[in-house]
Amino acid sequence: MTVITMSCNELTRLRVLIDVADGRLSVEDATGLIGVGHRQIYRLLQAFHADGPDGLISRKRGGPSNRALGAVFRETVLGIVRERYADFGPTLAAEKLSELHGLDLGVETLRQWMIGAGIWVRRKDRLKRIHQPRARRDCLGELVQIDGSEHWWFEDRGPQCTLLVYVDDATSRLMHLKLVETESTFDYFQATREYLEAHGKPIAFYSDKHGVFRVNSTGAVQGRACPCEGRGMTQFGRSLHALNIDILCANTPQAKGRVERANKTLQDRLVKELRLQGISTIAAGNQLLPGFLADYNARFGKEPRNPKNLHRPLSAGDDLTEVFAWREERTVSNSLTLQYDKVLFLLEPNEITRELRRKRVTVIDYPDGRLAIRYRGRDLPYTTFDKLRQVSQASIVENKHLGAVLSYIREQQIERAEPRSQSAPRRRGQVNHMFKVG
Repeated sequence: MTVITMSCNELTRLRVLIDVADGRLSVEDATGLIGVGHRQIYRLLQAFHADGPDGLISRKRGGPSNRALGAVFRETVLGIVRERYADFGPTLAAEKLSELHGLDLGVETLRQWMIGAGIWVRRKDRLKRIHQPRARRDCLGELVQIDGSEHWWFEDRGPQCTLLVYVDDATSRLMHLKLVETESTFDYFQATREYLEAHGKPIAFYSDKHGVFRVNSTGAVQGRACPCEGRGMTQFGRSLHALNIDILCANTPQAKGRVERANKTLQDRLVKELRLQGISTIAAGNQLLPGFLADYNARFGKEPRNPKNLHRPLSAGDDLTEVFAWREERTVSNSLTLQYDKVLFLLEPNEITRELRRKRVTVIDYPDGRLAIRYRGRDLPYTTFDKLRQVSQASIVENKHLGAVLSYIREQQIERAEPRSQSAPRRRGQVNHMFKVG
């Protein structure tokens, strides 16, 4: 028995030609049903009488396309890809072939060639990464996983915000929760300070590679190598180093599955609890969290394998206000000025500041908005000179009348005399009041 593969169009032609051959259908009617002319009908009938159904099958099936690129061209392209772009994806490889070699071909064509040559593996054919479970730590406080979960915690009753979550690895207990506007360094400063004051210092924190924890750009505080990068510390990492707390960065979300699973549970239970209580603000939500945390730990917390608590108490030398402050170094100019956060600071000339020309000082930005300029442990007196608020001469010239000019100048003087407030650079939405250090 012979099996013949035919397309739907060819099957239609077969049925019509059988009816024509048996006299049940005229050639005129067949042309309308098949959509070809009279002469083509007679050619198809001749092929059908000679070869049967096989005569209606297209002779081009299984053959090379008329638009197919030659085998020599294909091997040339694959040779270039193997030599220079073996680890490139088809899209990027096609771009480079066009830009650098003048070889223009479709991305899908190149993709099929690379798959056929074994250079590229389709996503569905790739072996999935295996994430085997990791044993819990033995003691409370040995490793604390931290993460920020951005979510509509108040549903449609309030703004989208972030929940900072601290989960102990040994017990799965929620150690601390805090609702904040954004996942910023200053928010982690405040939340971590609250954690340390409540529980003491853990051995290590375990986080993802968020910019708060890992050096992802230039300009971070340089110092002892950070375990997750090796080229310096973030502001948060520097603060933990000062307290002798390690910071470890996970390579995958699965590695910190304890806190990820807690986030999923919180996005269900906490959202509904906030709804039942009618809470729609961050401040009210934070008041609810201690009671919710205790109930959560009673339901889901586990006993550690070792009952020893590895949290260390804060010592007398642990000044958390100084530790959890943003610090950046600046060079003093010859005119005793320095710039920070788009503001020019003028050091008051005295016997100490006159010796600081071309030397590095530290600008300390506190979470409560205070700012200090310090050199070798001594705060330096300064005033601010905001370049953004200077009178524009071009704007004055445009005022044609003297009264308008005087009014404009007076307006600017009053504005500059007012206390300056500005959000801290790229880090938070808190008000930052500049002041003179006496």
